[in-house]
Amino acid sequence: MHIRPRRNRKSAAIRQMVEETKIGAEHLIYPIFLKDGKNIKEEISSLPKNYRWSIDQLLPELEACMKLGIMIYDMFPAVDDHLKDTLATYSYAEENFYLHAIRKIKETFPEIVLMSDVAMDPYSSDGHDGFVSNGRILNDETLPILNKMSLAQAQAGIDIIGPSDMMDGRVGSIRETLDISGFTDVSIMSYTAKYASAFYGPFRDALNSAPKHGDKKTYQMNPANKREAILEAELDFEEGADMLMVKPALCYLDIIHVLRENFNVPITAYNVSGECAMVYAAAEKGWLNYDMAISEMLLSMRRAGADGILTYFAKDFATLLKK
Repeated sequence: MHIRPRRNRKSAAIRQMVEETKIGAEHLIYPIFLKDGKNIKEEISSLPKNYRWSIDQLLPELEACMKLGIMIYDMFPAVDDHLKDTLATYSYAEENFYLHAIRKIKETFPEIVLMSDVAMDPYSSDGHDGFVSNGRILNDETLPILNKMSLAQAQAGIDIIGPSDMMDGRVGSIRETLDISGFTDVSIMSYTAKYASAFYGPFRDALNSAPKHGDKKTYQMNPANKREAILEAELDFEEGADMLMVKPALCYLDIIHVLRENFNVPITAYNVSGECAMVYAAAEKGWLNYDMAISEMLLSMRRAGADGILTYFAKDFATLLKK
């Protein structure tokens, strides 16, 4: 027996030298939930260790996370129901607390990178990502709303626009709007392969953004489909997406891999709320070692081909790296 792979595992130094996949804080994107008001830090019951923050409480938290090496954050607004309407007009209103919070963060920490979420559901009284008429989600009528939302976010200081709505043609429409308005340097990280998943529950709890009727299967992808993800990626790439995202991540490592193999742009993965909540719950019961589980989960996404990972484990994992 001349070939013995175990020889390359015989010491920690050798194992580290031949390690094929690395993950550090620089690969993490931390999702943050914003809420209007002061002195607010509300834990999300279905997503432990994650909170709805008012801007005054969030700024010290961001500073602490930056010291851990986390420099990219995806900001999500928790909007009161009385501000929601069928056209999501509050999303681009001057008084939108979310836009004011973005400006404050960028003024305080100019070096930070902020990503946004572009979809109607946080602001819509229907709870859908697109405009609803007679029970149908209308694709082309949604695009102008997304354009206004994206432009308002870019004007506030967002570095990366994140269209999560899954409307056809939205990347090209947003790119054109940004470019003609002078925001050619603002990136687009498209939610390219966003599946109609069972793992979004805690996120919808955090934002109170669940659909008021029906489901999202006419615009989010069928979990059974892989080739369709390549089609979506081709369209988003051609329309000007700078980065392509797969959401969720854990059950879709094969999709991350196939996009990595076929597209020469950064691929990101969204380790969604339900995936994280499972680990929190199992660790609380003593069924899993929390530190080992989150490390293995995030490493698997990097190994599949993700350049960046949106994860609610970001702070805990970055803290673990410092030990």
